[in-house]
Amino acid sequence: MDEEYDVIVLGTGLKECILSGLLSVDGLKVLHMDRNDYYGGESTSLNLNQLWKKFRGEDKPPAHLGSSRDYNVDMIPKFMMANGTLVRVLIHTDVTKYLYFKAVDGSYVFNKGKVYKVPSNDVEALKSPLMGLFEKRRARKFFIYVQNYEESDPKTHEGMDLTRVSTRELIEKYGLSDDTVDFIGHAIALHRDDRYLDQPALDTVKRMKLYSESLARFQGGSPYIYPLYGLGELPQAFARLSAVYGGTYMLNKPECKVEFNEEGKVIGVTSEGETAKCKKVVCDPSYLPNKVRKVGRVARAIAIMSHPIPNTGDSHSVQIILPQKQLGRKSDMYVFCCSYTHNVAPKGKFIAFVSAEAETDNPESELRAGIELLGPVDEIFFDIYDRYEPVNEPSLDNCFISTSYDATTHFESTVVDVLNMYTLITGKVLLCIVACYFPTEELVLHFSKT
Repeated sequence: MDEEYDVIVLGTGLKECILSGLLSVDGLKVLHMDRNDYYGGESTSLNLNQLWKKFRGEDKPPAHLGSSRDYNVDMIPKFMMANGTLVRVLIHTDVTKYLYFKAVDGSYVFNKGKVYKVPSNDVEALKSPLMGLFEKRRARKFFIYVQNYEESDPKTHEGMDLTRVSTRELIEKYGLSDDTVDFIGHAIALHRDDRYLDQPALDTVKRMKLYSESLARFQGGSPYIYPLYGLGELPQAFARLSAVYGGTYMLNKPECKVEFNEEGKVIGVTSEGETAKCKKVVCDPSYLPNKVRKVGRVARAIAIMSHPIPNTGDSHSVQIILPQKQLGRKSDMYVFCCSYTHNVAPKGKFIAFVSAEAETDNPESELRAGIELLGPVDEIFFDIYDRYEPVNEPSLDNCFISTSYDATTHFESTVVDVLNMYTLITGKVLLCIVACYFPTEELVLHFSKT
């Protein structure tokens, strides 16, 4: 505490740990502190006893659920796109050597009361029961256009400038129905609401190509991967990276009060009567509540089950996206399921989550459409948490605050926030993200053999 640091990072949530690792690799002197005595912050994973304590107080979990230590229940459940930005950061920093991954079995979409596998290319489009015969042909033509599209090759553009043409205009050219647009926009391009339809089509096409590339990358049943033992492993892996490059860690540090000079610039952090000096502070919203604003809430249900989600081909891990239009909502709903095959529960047990941007004060009622897809549950917990975003100007106070985690069950929006913060802090763009994709030989992840 009596030293001076380039950066002090407060909170060991995933975003903060990724930044701590990246900044340490860059040669900055980093002190990382957390008021908690565990890693992960809001994005930690809990065992069964901890889960019960958080949601049921002094009650004890029933014995039939198995051993507490066999559970790793994510508080912010998300899958990783196999060729997405988080995987690139993992490989760029060599954090992959601390982690083992398993491909996610399935990617599904909710349509007119039923669950369907998401078709991701022209071949699957022709087989999908989501569409009739003529619609399949139109969808196939659209998928072929997207697969062949190269931003640097005008010959693949078919006369359209996707930086000017809206997604709606591009889709109209192929005559796709609203239901087809729904699963393409929400379950493949992973847009959270329908605002994308009136924005330039290039972003949607890039998102669709990422989905297809991720699906092909590790030959799984979906474009997603997930670490064994849950997402709580990710913050700890980046913390190890930071420590290898000289980062200092202090857990269980109460208060962590950020100190400012007369000009309003950060000069250090005080805890237990000692002040560590620094040039910059990185933190989650809870450490500087007067520099953030509330932008929404996330409603979430956590279910423990003894079976896979019905109608998903007995998948042991799966994502189901429920597009907003199917539910009459303003934004999408997400179902996430993992199981004992990912070492997050005892054998035979499954952990499912239903999450959405809260539009009411009643999560049980609001999440019903997703919960009904789960079938019988052994136990279920409900939660609502607030989402915050920074309102300060980092160039004036040298405080870099992450946004709260959203309701999505994939990591793309999370990593965008991290990379934006990295650029604000360092003035640099992370080189591994500039490339369109990594050479195949570099994409080496440790995968479970089971």
